Amino acid sequence: MSEEKTTSRRDFVMGAATGVGVGAIGAMGLYSYTPAAYRRFAKAPRGNREEFGAVRRVRVTNISETSWFDNGMLMGDIMAAGGLLVNQYTIGWPPFGNGKGIAKGSFESGLESIRKMIPGDLDEAWALQTKLGVHPENPGGFSCLIEVEALDGTIHKYLLDSGWSFDWMDKAFKREKIDQMLAAHDIEALFLSHEHWDHFWGLPVTLKYDNRIPIYVHSGYYKEGLQYIGASGHKGKLVIQDKPIEKVIPGMVVIKYDVPIINRVFGETSLAFNIKDKGLVSISGCNHQGILQCTAYMRNNLKYDNDKFYGIYGGLHISPFEDWDPKYDDLVIALRQYEFEKIGCNHCTGVITAHKFVERGYPVVKGTARFRSKTPDYLGNGDTIEF
Repeated sequence: MSEEKTTSRRDFVMGAATGVGVGAIGAMGLYSYTPAAYRRFAKAPRGNREEFGAVRRVRVTNISETSWFDNGMLMGDIMAAGGLLVNQYTIGWPPFGNGKGIAKGSFESGLESIRKMIPGDLDEAWALQTKLGVHPENPGGFSCLIEVEALDGTIHKYLLDSGWSFDWMDKAFKREKIDQMLAAHDIEALFLSHEHWDHFWGLPVTLKYDNRIPIYVHSGYYKEGLQYIGASGHKGKLVIQDKPIEKVIPGMVVIKYDVPIINRVFGETSLAFNIKDKGLVSISGCNHQGILQCTAYMRNNLKYDNDKFYGIYGGLHISPFEDWDPKYDDLVIALRQYEFEKIGCNHCTGVITAHKFVERGYPVVKGTARFRSKTPDYLGNGDTIEF
């Protein structure tokens, strides 16, 4: 671990412990709501921006945006386990439950209980964890399929994240035929946006169908996360991204953000696409770095058609637990400066936030509220968007 990364994590703990400082603000993605963020966006220089090619179109299928089903239950568990700084692997949630209850779980004991079952027998593994884990009925997961058409007409398929609950995600994969695509090796890579439970812990579901799929992760993954990738049966290439921008194919890059996140997680990656003759599209898991930080970095470091932000998809991390604060209204208003033509939001964007986007007349692509998604004001489970 580099000294820079060590310092960043130490600052996070110190800042969050005292309730002040960049660490505490960044942990919840709240920096984007502060006046400092607006000033930084306005004054940040645009240097030698990187040209990375273009693609013809991008289509996103929402496999699951419902990471959990009850906000109160999730936050209650986190608070009972010790608060926002507690190590996620010790909370006791499946698949790392050990039967000892809240705040008494451990990565080692939870993994040992299912090690011989993953990824081959996920039904048995999850059935056992429903007995050992805390609130096993609450996990769902976040994952989406990204289909990219290159300028020569070639179609590339990728997964962003692998969800949480083995049971929920396996059913969601089958509903959208992701299992068949993986088994046929039609999906070229899995991008894990960050190490959080609802994006990462369902990894065995992906590896059940293709254990050689290349996986991209942020360099901030802890030893438990890297060990879990191997224990889940991964036999393919693992790309640990340490540089700010990772090119995948012409017109597609992975952007690395070094940001401290709740429950001892560090770093998130987002995907960026240059749509020919349209502009930039950003696709994120949670956007813990904050929407202003995310777009400001892309604006200052990438070169894209028309010098325009065309669209966005995924979690925007604005009031994810529906705890609306007036300062969030400033952020909603500020989004107009990007002049997005399409906004595909869900997951940790929050239902209230989605409603406010619609009320302000933003170009939100609505959904169908199927498969336990909560509102048609955002793209729900099974819905699609095309850029």
